[in-house]
Amino acid sequence: MTRLNWRTAGESHGPTLIGILEGVPAGLTLDLDRVNEDLARRQLGYGRGGRMRIETDSVHILSGWKGGVTIGSPIAFEVKNKDSVIEKLPTPTNPRPGHADLAGCQKWGHRDPRAVLERASARETAARVAAAGIARQVLEAFGIEVFGYLTGLGGVECRPDAWESAGEGRAAIRQASDFLSLDPEADEAMRAAVDRAKAAKDSLGGTFEVRAIGVPPGLGSCASAQERLTGRLGGALFSIPAIKGVEFGIGFDVATRPGSQVHDPIVPSGEADNAFARTSNRAGGLEGGMTTGEPLVMRAAMKPIPSIRIGMPTVDLHSGEATVATYQRSDVTSVPACSVVGEAMVALVLAEAFLDKFGGDSMAQVEAALRHYSSELRELGQPGAPTES
Repeated sequence: MTRLNWRTAGESHGPTLIGILEGVPAGLTLDLDRVNEDLARRQLGYGRGGRMRIETDSVHILSGWKGGVTIGSPIAFEVKNKDSVIEKLPTPTNPRPGHADLAGCQKWGHRDPRAVLERASARETAARVAAAGIARQVLEAFGIEVFGYLTGLGGVECRPDAWESAGEGRAAIRQASDFLSLDPEADEAMRAAVDRAKAAKDSLGGTFEVRAIGVPPGLGSCASAQERLTGRLGGALFSIPAIKGVEFGIGFDVATRPGSQVHDPIVPSGEADNAFARTSNRAGGLEGGMTTGEPLVMRAAMKPIPSIRIGMPTVDLHSGEATVATYQRSDVTSVPACSVVGEAMVALVLAEAFLDKFGGDSMAQVEAALRHYSSELRELGQPGAPTES
C-alpha cells in the first residue's frame, strides 16, 4: 500500500494543468461526471471575471485505470487550459501588493513577475479540485460526505443556522445560489455588495464552511505532531491562495468561554454501533488531533483578491520608481469558488487519513478493515468489555 499523496503542475495560462494522485486503492469505479461537476462548480459565483467565460474545465485521465476502474497505480490526469497564452502576455513590471509577485521575484531573482504569478495563480486549484474529485469517491463509497458552502461575503453574513435549515436539500439550495450559499435571503445583499465593489473598482473577501459527515472516530493521531488531523486539515486550508484564517467548531470563541461551555460532554449513546455520544459538537468533531465521530466543522476566511482596478501603490521592478500596481484580469470576488476548493482540500486530507487507518491495496481490503474496526467500536464500552492499561 502507498500512502495517498498528490501533486500538481502547470501555469495559469500554460497549455494544461497536470495532477498525479498516488495511493488510490484498486477496484474503485470512477465517475468522471462527478469530478467534472466539482470542476464546473468551482467556476460558479457572482462576481467572477472573464476567465470563467473562457474555460470549460473537465478532467482527462492519463493513467491508473482500466475500463473505468482504478488499478492501484498512480492516477495521472490533466485539465486543459483554453486560455493558453502564456508566451503572448505582456511582462508586468509593477508587482501587486497582496500577491506573490514581489516575494516570488525576490525568492527566485526574477525581473518578470509573470514567472511567479502564473504558478501562484488560483487557477492551479482546478487541478486540486480534480484530484479531490477522484479521492473523495473513496470516502463516498463508505458513506462519508464532504460539503462546502459560503457563509459570508463582503461583510454580509448568512444566517448562522443555514446548515440546519437546509437539511437534506442542501445540495439543491447551494446549486441554486449565485454564491453557493445555503441562505437564499442573504444572496441579494451579497449581490449588492459585489456590485458596489465593482463600481468602486475594488474586491471583496468572505468566509466559507466545510462539513464532513459520516466520519468514523479515530482518524488522525495524537502520537505525533505531524499526524494530528487538526493540523493537517488546517494546513490544507491555509495552502489555498488568499486564506488568512481557519477555525474548527466554535473556533476563536473558545478563548472567551469557560471550559464547561467549550468541551463536549460524553454520554451513553444507546446505539449498537457506538456506545458513546456527545451532547454538543463545539470541538467541531476533533479532539486530540483525532476525529470524534461527530461531524467535522471547519471555517476559513479569504482575503479580497489583490488584483484590483483601483490600483495599489507599488514600485517598478526595473526603474525602482514609485508607481501603481498593474491590473491583471481578475474577479471582484471568488469566495464562492474558494468554498469548492476548501471542500476539495478537506476531502483530500480526509481520504488520506481514512486510508492511513483502513488502507489496503484494494477497495475490498479497505472495506474489510473498516468492518473489523466497526466491530471493535461496538465492543468498546459494552458490559464485560476487556480493558487494557
